Amino acid sequence: METEEGIRLRKPTPIKTKREEEEEGRRDGGEAGVDIRNCNKEMTNVEEEPLSPAARLFHEPNFNLHIVAIMGCKTRIYPEVFKANLPHTLLRHPRFSSLLVVDEKNEGKMKWVRTEVDLDKHIIIPDLDPNMESPDQFVEDYIYNLSKTTIDKSKPLWDLHLLNLKTSEAEGTGIFRVHHSLGDGTSLMSLLLACTRQISNPEALPTIPVKKKKNDDKRVFNRGFWWVLKFFWNTFADVFMFMLTALCLEDTKTPLKGPPGSEFNPRRFVYQTLSLDDMKLIKNAMNLTINDVALGVTQAGLSRYLNRRYGDNENKDSGAEKKNNLPEKIRLRSTLLINIRPAAGIQALADMMEKNTEAKWGNWIGYVLLPFTIALRDDPLDYIREAKTTIDRKKHSLEAIYTFSIAELVLKLFGIKRASALSHRIISHTTMCFSNLVGPLEEIGFYGHPMAFLAPSSYGQPHALVINFQSYINKMTIVLSVDEETIPDPHLLCDDIVQSLNLIKEAVVARGLVN
Repeated sequence: METEEGIRLRKPTPIKTKREEEEEGRRDGGEAGVDIRNCNKEMTNVEEEPLSPAARLFHEPNFNLHIVAIMGCKTRIYPEVFKANLPHTLLRHPRFSSLLVVDEKNEGKMKWVRTEVDLDKHIIIPDLDPNMESPDQFVEDYIYNLSKTTIDKSKPLWDLHLLNLKTSEAEGTGIFRVHHSLGDGTSLMSLLLACTRQISNPEALPTIPVKKKKNDDKRVFNRGFWWVLKFFWNTFADVFMFMLTALCLEDTKTPLKGPPGSEFNPRRFVYQTLSLDDMKLIKNAMNLTINDVALGVTQAGLSRYLNRRYGDNENKDSGAEKKNNLPEKIRLRSTLLINIRPAAGIQALADMMEKNTEAKWGNWIGYVLLPFTIALRDDPLDYIREAKTTIDRKKHSLEAIYTFSIAELVLKLFGIKRASALSHRIISHTTMCFSNLVGPLEEIGFYGHPMAFLAPSSYGQPHALVINFQSYINKMTIVLSVDEETIPDPHLLCDDIVQSLNLIKEAVVARGLVN
């Protein structure tokens, strides 16, 4: 059966581990798929599972984080298709079919308890006027209002909002909201992508570029003594700065840095989709990585924006926007989220749920404090060079592993309150959060709905600014999550980052660096 736009209403192939596939191969006959009624009956018999220490951290009042994935669809969204497919994919993962229960009789310990999932409570379909004047603004305001709320704990901690409203970039928009205690961004992106299939091959999972694993031990010993010494010195210096930040070292109070209590304010989500080929052109011309380009472009955009904000009090007719209004020695750092799993990059959900693999489910994120140089440069390429120097220095350090380990140690020794205070203090002493996620190489469909773009972000953190880069086919979407009490003009900030990319690209082409 198909809808009028060709979306197939079919029973999907369920996601299986290798053990499940082998057992299915030994059986004669049998129909693929999972009966949600039987599935839920089985789930109620499964033992309860306590929350991991990191998951408990995300339920502290000052660290109540939610992840939001905004998905643009090229066709109208059919809710019945999602309701038919979710039991065979998303609900197979225990986190998405479990309640968060607080055991008051056992010192308030939290645990996951399997439950029957009522999809009508998770899939929200507002009644919209298709002829409204500003659909793009409506979607933006809808997500803004969503960030004022938290997910009801009387149900599994996720929901999906389907907006059948044509905007400038999509025919319909889906907003997938998940509490951060269910997993880190990499885990949740893997789960989301495991629910999709290639448009050109409806039975195939998306192709995600994965960096080849290197033999780190051999690489270290093949270097020289001074290289090894520098490696450990960098780690020591980074961990020292991490501890100093936890104690007293705070970023400069710029127009980008949120005041205490920013985590409780709603967030405005703005995003723009660019050409990934433009970033690849810069990458290839300057022998960089896409991450180097993303950081350099962000550094240039932040400098451009801050220069304007600091010049607001001057007469614009005198050229205040063109001259350097920046204070000297601005300390502005980003909390860079690093996946510390043995296998780098986004893992397929089927691999992540299989035992004895390198991929692990949950919050396995280390923090790297990444300094940004805020200055006006005559040569736009200097922003890229400075970013590459900084990130190369960070690559020669074990900062992410040690910061993850320190947070885990504090949690185990001193409890959840102290660990929450430590994490909150470190993040509130920096200015922003940054991430760059790699997406599918080919066009994908979410239960048959062709996707136009994917824009992930979050809210509930002490930062007033979160910047995410998300690639998809030949596109790159820049997503900003901002506290408007601190940054009242988020669209202008997003434009500055986009304009910085264009200026850097023009400089590369003008100098004949393109092969």
